Amino acid sequence: MNASALTPQIILYNGYVATPDSAAPRAQALAVGSGKILFVGQNEEVLHRSGPVTEKIDLEGRLVVPGFFDSHIHFYEWALKRRGVNLEGLNHLHELLDRVRNVADNKPPGQWIIGHGWNETDWAERTMPTREALDRVAPAHPTLLWRCDLHLAAANTAALRLAGITADTPDPPEGRIERDPKGEPTGILRELAINLVRQAVAPPNEKQVIEAFEDAVKALHRRGITAIHDIRLMADKDGASAFQAFQTLDHGGRLDLRCWVSLPGHLLDNIIDLGLRTGFGNDRLRVGHVKFFADGGMGARTAWLIEPYLDAERGIPLMDMKELAGQISKADNAGLSVMVHAVGDRANRELIDIFETLESQRRSAGLPPPAIAHRIEHVQMIRPEDVNRLRRLEVALCVTPANMVLDMNLIDLALGNRGKWTYAFRRLLDSGAPVMFSSDCPVCDPDPLLGMHAAVTRQRTDQTPEGGWYRENRVTMDEALRAYTDVPATAHKASDLGVLAAGKRADLAVLSDNILKIPPSQLPEIRVDMTLFDGRLVYQRL
Repeated sequence: MNASALTPQIILYNGYVATPDSAAPRAQALAVGSGKILFVGQNEEVLHRSGPVTEKIDLEGRLVVPGFFDSHIHFYEWALKRRGVNLEGLNHLHELLDRVRNVADNKPPGQWIIGHGWNETDWAERTMPTREALDRVAPAHPTLLWRCDLHLAAANTAALRLAGITADTPDPPEGRIERDPKGEPTGILRELAINLVRQAVAPPNEKQVIEAFEDAVKALHRRGITAIHDIRLMADKDGASAFQAFQTLDHGGRLDLRCWVSLPGHLLDNIIDLGLRTGFGNDRLRVGHVKFFADGGMGARTAWLIEPYLDAERGIPLMDMKELAGQISKADNAGLSVMVHAVGDRANRELIDIFETLESQRRSAGLPPPAIAHRIEHVQMIRPEDVNRLRRLEVALCVTPANMVLDMNLIDLALGNRGKWTYAFRRLLDSGAPVMFSSDCPVCDPDPLLGMHAAVTRQRTDQTPEGGWYRENRVTMDEALRAYTDVPATAHKASDLGVLAAGKRADLAVLSDNILKIPPSQLPEIRVDMTLFDGRLVYQRL
């Protein structure tokens, strides 16, 4: 049926509609019906299309934007960790210990205490929570506390004992068990060493996962998010549970989110044997990229650098680069796009080498680029000469502005003036590569407005540091909005998402004020007032 013949179910009017053409006057209204945007225009012409049952909502000058994408979220981990101990925003180790003690006092002995979000680089005394410190407050409860970046965690004696970690336990591949001068584990675990303890925790059952997912989807709607790229962690053993939960919700008509679900790189051969390809699925659930890791994280000092940290060595690659190149080529030949975690400048340089070689081989063989672009995740530290090389590649980039706010102190401490090469959003955008914004949640809150504030101001929400941290890498508000909407949609060939125009899917958010006109410093005060998914009102702020 022609869109012009449809009667709108909902009309939003008397506001500002962020249309694709930023040079044109903003539209005032739009009409929605059958899950699609039917009309966009001025108040009178859109209201004229209403019928007897059309719901008309006066925006009172508010801004309508496309539904946001979070292009890098660990949805499974976040959904479940939201039910654990929140350790964000603390100022001292004793605050963390007090919080753990309070939880232990209200739990039967033997039950796990799982927490997330601590960041010692923002504390007055940068002391990590060791096994001995945790034993003082929770001796009878196995405890595992993830650092905010997910690359490091702290465990107490009870947790180490259940995981079988002793002085004789060797470091696992791609992981490190920190030890004291006597060789005893300190409780600090880096990278895949965390999984030794994680595997000792009883996994949630299917009902618990489904409930956590549904609750988390509602939390995303409160932030205006209608699409995600769900990302697997290293050696993720929960990927099957996550994918199964997504499918259960989808089959039951309860998945009010558009999801591209990544697959773990260590299972590449199985994925190829099953004949899966990136993009397979329906309009709500699709197979995403195959995920690999080139290195670790700055907080754990496992991001791989060209020059040493000021307080550590050069970090570590988490895969042999020849092996990684072979895996990427194998995936590419099988119609699978890859995403590769690369944080340090050495990791990004090596990865660009790999993609340059891959594209050269493809051109020599007369082959087209992949249907959906390969991706580099984080691109956290990259030298200017390597940014210039991105211009020649068919590769998309996914960065995390809000994580920059967490890392300012860390990078100043660990890198000094080399911080100018980190979170280089302006420079990356100027390379011409598609740049998507994300939260890396649960590393950061998934609120896109906080991510936009970080990218546009390069400041914390208290407006520090004055003038912005390496302010030359700020982006504009329009660019930040696009990085959360049409850039990820275009990069993933979702032509019916990411912009507000007739014929597109009616996934959109109504903001409490016009972020395209207010000072960027006010962004943290903006709220999502409504979210529509597939033309239905799925969230409304009272």
